[in-house]
Amino acid sequence: MNQITFEDFMKVDIRTGTILEVRIFPQARKPAYQLEIDFGQDIGIKSSSAQLTALYTPETLKGRQVLAVVNFPKLQIANFFSEVLVLGLETPAGVVLLQPEQAVANGIRMS
Repeated sequence: MNQITFEDFMKVDIRTGTILEVRIFPQARKPAYQLEIDFGQDIGIKSSSAQLTALYTPETLKGRQVLAVVNFPKLQIANFFSEVLVLGLETPAGVVLLQPEQAVANGIRMS
């Protein structure tokens, strides 16, 4: 296992956000959704592509709070630009989202 320093870890900006919109992403190589996520006033609304179709429907995702890395460069996936990386755990059944245990303000940084 590769070890990193605490300073390296602190460079990863993980924030809370609320999913506002969910669209099916037919151009993705693997089944995925296009998400619009609100990270609060300072960061704003960002887009993400997420392979969550095995365990989540658009209806169960909309309004859900998630954790995401917000300081990666944009990544083009087909005709879509993913601006943040939504965090989840890959299980045999599909990706399970990481989310706050309780509702918190959008944009709070994980510490």
